[in-house]
Amino acid sequence: MRLHTHTWGTGDRVALLVHGIMADHRTWRRVGPALADLGYRAVAVDLRGHGASARGERADYVPERLADDLVDTFPDGVEVAFGHSLGGLALSLAVERLAPQRAVYVDPAWRLALGEGVSVDMFAEFKHATRGNIRMLNPRWDEEDVDIEVATLAAWDEESARALTPYSDRDLAPASPAVKSLVVLADPSTLVPARAAADLVERGFEVRTVKGAGHTIQRDDFDGFMASLDGWV
Repeated sequence: MRLHTHTWGTGDRVALLVHGIMADHRTWRRVGPALADLGYRAVAVDLRGHGASARGERADYVPERLADDLVDTFPDGVEVAFGHSLGGLALSLAVERLAPQRAVYVDPAWRLALGEGVSVDMFAEFKHATRGNIRMLNPRWDEEDVDIEVATLAAWDEESARALTPYSDRDLAPASPAVKSLVVLADPSTLVPARAAADLVERGFEVRTVKGAGHTIQRDDFDGFMASLDGWV
C-alpha cells in the first residue's frame, strides 16, 4: 500500500522519515526542514492507521505489513532512512529491500517489553489522553508538539497497538545491519537498555546516546538529536 507522505525540500538526495506508534509525519516537523537545509528532499510517511494513510483490520497493522508499505511507497532512491520507535522496527524489516546508503534507528522498538507493567490496551487507551497528560509526560516539548500530539492521537487507529501483542518480549533487533546503520538512543532508553545497546555494537551497529533525552528524542532535544547525526547526514 502506498502511504501518505509529506515533503520538505527539493534536493536530489532523498531522506525517508518513519514515525513511531500514535504519531504521524508531524513528529519530524523540525527534522524535515533541517534535512532540507542540508540539501535533502526529506519525505515523511504516515504509517497505515496513522495520519492521512489508510486504515485496516488489526492483522493489517503487523510490523511486516508496515515494512511492505514502506517498500511500496519508496521503490528506489533513498539515501538515508530514519525510523523512530515502531517506525524503527518497520524500517529494519524493510531496509534490505529499500537499500538506502545509511539507516538511522531512533530509539527503535526492537523489544516490546509489554509484560513489564505495560500492555497494548494501555497504549490503545492513550488515544484519549488529555493535553495535560501529554504535557506531564513530555515536559521538554514545545507547545506546538503538544498540539501535534493531540491531533495525531485523534487521527490514529488504536487497533495498530493491539496488533503488537504477538511481538511482546521478543528480540526483534537485526542480527547484523543490512546497510551502514546508526542507533540513536534516549537516556535512559527503556526499549534498548545498556546491555542491549552493547549487543548492538557487537552486531555491527554504531550506537550514540542523546544525554537526558526522552523516547521521542527529536522532540525532547532537537539540537542534541541533530548533533547525534554528525557524519551521517
